[in-house]
Amino acid sequence: MILEKINKPGDVKKLSPIEYNQLAEEIRDFLINHISKTGGHLASNLGVVELTIALHLAFDLPKDKIIWDVGHQSYTHKILTGRKDQFDGLRKFGGMSGFPKRNESNYDAFDTGHSSTSISAGLGYVCSRDCQGQNYSVVSVIGDGALTGGMAYEALNNASSLKTNFIIVLNDNAMSISKNIGGVSYMLSDIRSSDSYIDFKENLANSLYKIPGGSRMVSALKKTKNNLKQIILPNQLFESMGIAYLGPVNGHDTEKLIKTLKVAKRINGAVIVHVVTQKGRGYKQAERNPSKFHGIAPFDVKTGNVLNKPKNPTYSSVFSDAICHLAKKDKKICAITAAMPDGTGLTKFSKWFPDRFFDVGIAEEHATTFAAGMAAGGMKPVFAVYSSFLQRAYDQILHDVCIQQLHVVFAIDRAGLVGADGETHQGIFDLSFLSSIPNMTIFAPKNDWELKEGLKFALEEHNGPIALRYPRGEACTDFHEFKEEIVLAKSEILYKEKDIAILAVGSMVKLGDEVRKRLKARGLNVTLVNARFVKPIDEKLILELSMNHSLIVTLEENVASGGYGRAVCQMINDTKLKPRCLEISLPDDYIEHGSVDILMKEAGIDVDSIEERILSVHKEI
Repeated sequence: MILEKINKPGDVKKLSPIEYNQLAEEIRDFLINHISKTGGHLASNLGVVELTIALHLAFDLPKDKIIWDVGHQSYTHKILTGRKDQFDGLRKFGGMSGFPKRNESNYDAFDTGHSSTSISAGLGYVCSRDCQGQNYSVVSVIGDGALTGGMAYEALNNASSLKTNFIIVLNDNAMSISKNIGGVSYMLSDIRSSDSYIDFKENLANSLYKIPGGSRMVSALKKTKNNLKQIILPNQLFESMGIAYLGPVNGHDTEKLIKTLKVAKRINGAVIVHVVTQKGRGYKQAERNPSKFHGIAPFDVKTGNVLNKPKNPTYSSVFSDAICHLAKKDKKICAITAAMPDGTGLTKFSKWFPDRFFDVGIAEEHATTFAAGMAAGGMKPVFAVYSSFLQRAYDQILHDVCIQQLHVVFAIDRAGLVGADGETHQGIFDLSFLSSIPNMTIFAPKNDWELKEGLKFALEEHNGPIALRYPRGEACTDFHEFKEEIVLAKSEILYKEKDIAILAVGSMVKLGDEVRKRLKARGLNVTLVNARFVKPIDEKLILELSMNHSLIVTLEENVASGGYGRAVCQMINDTKLKPRCLEISLPDDYIEHGSVDILMKEAGIDVDSIEERILSVHKEI
């Protein structure tokens, strides 16, 4: 086993070239076996094994810097830097992260998690290096999917004026999470399979071979800086920007990759190394369905089937059914995704209503203003997006949607704690940053029925910016006996008593009910309210509750600053109401990876912790 020789950083450099292919196969087997137990990002990592080996052989880490865009494809990098034995704890609380982390290893040059950041970060490293007169290489590894993000082009534009070396490896597998779309995808496809280039090169070479000295001429042409590819493809995007281009290179040929990377190191300026890889390589199920194995829960290696399937539909699938049902009746309803049709539940919509479905690539800022333009033109756009990715579009929400009070619906998936993906993916800031924007309405459903009705309200009754916020995973199917009509800024009372009032937001309603039952068992009177609207809050209800409740408790899966609880407590304080207010929320901090149950307990928002905090405050009143 060659992989047994890889135990610490630099061990890969001790191997002979004849061992490279065997090492790649053993790493793939290692990844498949471990990720089948822990879950994680499989397809993307299987696609970059040889590329990662080549990078480690061509460069001197950690002196040289490798920055992985998104970072979900860094598992082989972690194996080669001495973290092989930590894979049993991959993405578990207290274990190894699924993304590069500077506090985990000095071989991780930059923390990543979101798309299209690597070129900017790499360029920053280059300029820092040059300002200090240092000498090391900087490599940014970015996928063709991430290249659909506008930030990548801002960085490329900036990098085009460089006079010192900066290597950008373009990992081209024709996939991001779902299949890539748009002009960049078409351009790269043309480069990969240009018949005119391939035919011209072959015909010219064959002709030259037939004349005296022709072999030397072919060799000379191959070695020239302006080779045949530049003759046929002189106006491709990168070179027209002033950035050198090498490739395309077979991303599964380790030795050829090493040679190309060494050539790239000699170029004074920014250089693109175009590497063509196969996402999911080495595991047939992932090759056939790379989207499924992009990020997958524990699965059976033989069949590829997930081991523990949810009993109930997910919130994403509930949303999917709801928007399709509404779009049948209303031809103005359209759906927008930023390269996440599968994850956000829009795949069915894309098939049923292809003319009203828009995948804009990994471009949340553009998606938001695009939605604003559609709304201004008379359509009813729904932008389905993960909470943590919507952060990137804050300015567009404020400037392009809310100032104009345009009817854009934000369907915010993965809101709250998402678990194993960690700090960069926890959806715990959306209530705060959206609440700060005038004209924005925020709705959080307590269960599957309320998500459907909330979307109907947003599209048919509301007229203005509105966000529907719901968590990852199985939809709550409790509380179907409570189906009060949705009215703007009106909460729903589930159980009305006195003394203690619990106002819970969205996913926290179920937890609030469990706490209510425990407090009732202790002889306390408890009112439970489904907040529904985080903005505007139900001020009328809060005034009513203050008449016969001594303690008002707010529950939310969001940071404290700027959240629902802060708004409720501010109202109570500003109006000098009598009840004591207790905010229970997540801390104002980044929350690491781990199971949601463990993270909630650590953050003090599990049932035991909530009960204890309420009892402690209630005793003081």
